[in-house]
Amino acid sequence: MSNQSCPPSTQPLELDRDFCLQRQDRLRQVLQRCDLDAGLIRDRRHVHYFTGYWGPPIAPTAVLVPLDGPTTLAIGFESECEPAADQIKIYPSNKLATLIDDMDAAMADQLSDDLGRYKALGCDLEWPLGSQINHEARSIVSDILALRRTKDDDEVQLIRRAVSACEAAYARVRTMLEPGVTEIQVYAQMYAAAVEVVGEIIGEVGQDFRAGVPGGPPRPCPVEAGQLMPLDVSIRARGYGCDLCRTFAVDGRPTEDQQRAHGLVVAALEHVEAVAGPGVSCKQLYQDVAEMLDGKHGWSFFHHLGHGIGLGVHEAPRLNPHWADTLEPGDVFTVEPGLYHHEQLRGGVRLEHNYLVTESGLDRLSQYPLDL
Repeated sequence: MSNQSCPPSTQPLELDRDFCLQRQDRLRQVLQRCDLDAGLIRDRRHVHYFTGYWGPPIAPTAVLVPLDGPTTLAIGFESECEPAADQIKIYPSNKLATLIDDMDAAMADQLSDDLGRYKALGCDLEWPLGSQINHEARSIVSDILALRRTKDDDEVQLIRRAVSACEAAYARVRTMLEPGVTEIQVYAQMYAAAVEVVGEIIGEVGQDFRAGVPGGPPRPCPVEAGQLMPLDVSIRARGYGCDLCRTFAVDGRPTEDQQRAHGLVVAALEHVEAVAGPGVSCKQLYQDVAEMLDGKHGWSFFHHLGHGIGLGVHEAPRLNPHWADTLEPGDVFTVEPGLYHHEQLRGGVRLEHNYLVTESGLDRLSQYPLDL
């Protein structure tokens, strides 16, 4: 297993144009297989995936990818980069910097002439209500999700950037976590550290920021000596996210039980790293870890073992007994074993690493220490 370092925060936050064009070609293969004339893509993440355009979220976007014809991108604001599109149409999203009410309709009007050339469309979202579209429209969401599962190098680089930002957030926690600090102060410091590394707006950053319990959103409550604080954070760099958990002893002095639980969770991570790779059953990995953890010393492991990451918070592959996924080269996924007990552990221990599946095994994307 290789351990590549994350890229410096000065690296541009852009998808590669050539990779975007390759993804458009894969989309055309889907269209041909489904007997469709064009793909009409409106999900902001998918527009980014196929063109590299990442504009303000307040303005809807769309890209029309024909089976045979020019790719047309409709946006509400000028692009700061060069999107992978043959033609770019900017619809009137505002008047003297005041946003108009129905930007969806304005975008639809801008694309109406181009849409008129095609009859059967593959869509990832419904076309805006109130706009006329005299076409056969079919959902190709499942096909796009299948394309998204195998990550290209430019996508992995954005995930690495997100991991680097998350690890900076954990380094910030180390400098300020002590009894009396509030959960919301921890959250604020982590957010600030992550933004500095990503270098632009990042949006939501996860959901688990509580001490003494397995998880939950941060509160203006002071943390206490003896508690464990599992911090499960998902930083996103232009839509591409990591998912990385670390657990800290609030006072820096974990108890014997807390240390024992920590050792068991670390062993579970090491087991996955030793056996995971192309062709390995995700369900079997979950079952292995459940046998290692659940019920030990009366403690519980009550959630999934992990899942794919990328443009979605949870995507394939899923390390969960309710799915029968198998690891494939190009997968980027997380492994997050945990042990919990309210009294003995004062919360619980959850630890997490992110991995890229290669032809020969795993490339671990995260490096931050697992210490309590």
